[in-house]
Amino acid sequence: MNKIIRMEERNHKHPHTEVQETSIEELELQSWRKKLIGAWIFGIPVMLLMLIARIFGIEIISEQITVLIFLILGFPVVFVFGWETIKGGLKGFYTFYFNMDSLIALGTIIAYLTGIFSYFNFVADYSGVASAIMAIFITGKFIETKAKGKATQEIRKLLELGAKKATILRGKREMIVEISELKLEDIMIIKPGEKIPTDGFVVKGESSVDESMITGESLPVDKTKGKNVIGATINQDGILYVKTTKIGKDTFLAHIIKLVEDAQGTKVPIQKLADKLTNIFVPVILILSLLSFFGWWIFSGVLSKALGVAISVLVIACPCSLGLAVPIALMVGSGIGAKNGILIRKGEAIQTMKEVKIIVFDKTGTITKGKPEVSDIYSSVKKNYLLEIAGSLEKLSEHPIAKAIVEKAGLKKYNQVKSFKILRGRGVEGVIGNKKILIGNRVLMNERKINFSSFERVIDEFESGGKTTMIISENKEVLGVIAVADAIKDDSSYAIGLLNNAGYRTIMITGDNERTAKSIASQVGIKEVIANVLPEDKARKVAELQNELKLVNNRFVAFVGDGINDAPALKQANIGIAMGTGTDIAIESGDLVLAKSSLIGVVQSIRLSKATFRKIKQNLFWAFAYNVIAIPLAVLGLLHPVIAEIAMALSSITVITNANLLRGIRI
Repeated sequence: MNKIIRMEERNHKHPHTEVQETSIEELELQSWRKKLIGAWIFGIPVMLLMLIARIFGIEIISEQITVLIFLILGFPVVFVFGWETIKGGLKGFYTFYFNMDSLIALGTIIAYLTGIFSYFNFVADYSGVASAIMAIFITGKFIETKAKGKATQEIRKLLELGAKKATILRGKREMIVEISELKLEDIMIIKPGEKIPTDGFVVKGESSVDESMITGESLPVDKTKGKNVIGATINQDGILYVKTTKIGKDTFLAHIIKLVEDAQGTKVPIQKLADKLTNIFVPVILILSLLSFFGWWIFSGVLSKALGVAISVLVIACPCSLGLAVPIALMVGSGIGAKNGILIRKGEAIQTMKEVKIIVFDKTGTITKGKPEVSDIYSSVKKNYLLEIAGSLEKLSEHPIAKAIVEKAGLKKYNQVKSFKILRGRGVEGVIGNKKILIGNRVLMNERKINFSSFERVIDEFESGGKTTMIISENKEVLGVIAVADAIKDDSSYAIGLLNNAGYRTIMITGDNERTAKSIASQVGIKEVIANVLPEDKARKVAELQNELKLVNNRFVAFVGDGINDAPALKQANIGIAMGTGTDIAIESGDLVLAKSSLIGVVQSIRLSKATFRKIKQNLFWAFAYNVIAIPLAVLGLLHPVIAEIAMALSSITVITNANLLRGIRI
């Protein structure tokens, strides 16, 4: 969607959070609507009079007065309501860069001038045709603009998601302010059921937050002190105190909107080809129209007939449908993508994605959740007791593995821990009651001469599966083992299975050791693994895969990642697919962004690319087919200029309608 304008002026305002009154699309639609109404108010009397006098041959008033009426009523239609078209069309004749307006401008001006020349008996009058041509052309532009507006409707809805006001804490005083008045590091108070006004992190309170508009996940996400929250998501059951970290154009929501705005303004390679063809096509038609004029004039000797044929050729050949074929389909496709959480940053991705052969996946945060979770527990005592002492001790540690254990324990009340100590690289120790608790790896246990041989087989099994194991001992007696792993996303194996079945070559690339990498890969169905890769080498590995495909035309490599270290690889790949929950630099480096951070989005992107490009090819076929059939008819003098204009308008409507049929697909 284009940028929003006509917003209330305020200091420190932030565009996406304001009440957007009028978008550029809406203003453009309003403009064309006014032109449409004005053109038909003056155009209908002209067309009725032309129908009576020219078609049915009924003379109500004299020919001279009829022509005068055509000229008077036609002037505002052609030179007022159609002025932008005339101006844009004539510009091509001195820049030598022609577009669809060039033919319309020349056709209407020549037709209008015949009315003046008819007073001197030089030619027959076609001035009424000029009004009809321009009125129908304006109607087509209005339909086109309306179609574009519909295509961005889903994106515009994103703007409406944001909160309008925020409750903040200034000193010890609560106050309600407009979103535009929020400042960085303001403390926001979000009560149950309220939208979170902008991005920030929790400084106090606990609650669950509905993030379905961002992630697509129906289950709410628990938020405690230190956790990040996203603007426009909904607080559920507790009060949260949130410090603002991003406002205005820097927020996640504004970022999403900007990505789609940028995508809709870009041109795919086939669009550039269509533009080049249009620039060649128009001068060819001008020459053909000129040849038709002289041919008919020489062989028929009737100047008015020759002019009528020339005007018909100009009008019928107007490449409106050719010019609409690609952008309309692209805009509808990007709108569907946004609706499904696929944000197209670069328009060419629509064309390139369908040619992908190899898909390379980062592991952490892409295939996996990027967050350690307790995967297995093996205990010689009651599991609840093991989790109770482990959770109480690890509660005092900030290590990600400790947090995973605490989360798994889910204790409402923690045991008092004395003499707590972090043993860096090995584990933690402390005293609960009169019992000395030790939690750590093999190194720590060997260091303290604690025998864990009875658990050796289980530990080996866990570690061979790529899991990190923590051994828990009480007074030098091992009670059990807790395994922690970066859990695989729920739908990763399903998505990769779909890609494998469709014939795509899937590869996982990671800095992890080969054993861990292969374990994760086998769980999701990836057969090729590139392990022990340094962050700076990921792009090089992608380049090597690209070189493998050089012998195969139009076959590309896609890279899917989320971290800062993935940015070079995202840029290197033919298609970079960034996870929406990833880092800013990764998102900026991607051609596509998966807002839901689900690998199903990769499958959907390919389907969307194929469906959109199929519509583009269909549109181009119909645009060219129309001209192949219609132009010869015009040259042969079988199409009246008005009929030619109606046919031209119908071809544009056909292309627009065909593109909008894309909305019915399921990706």
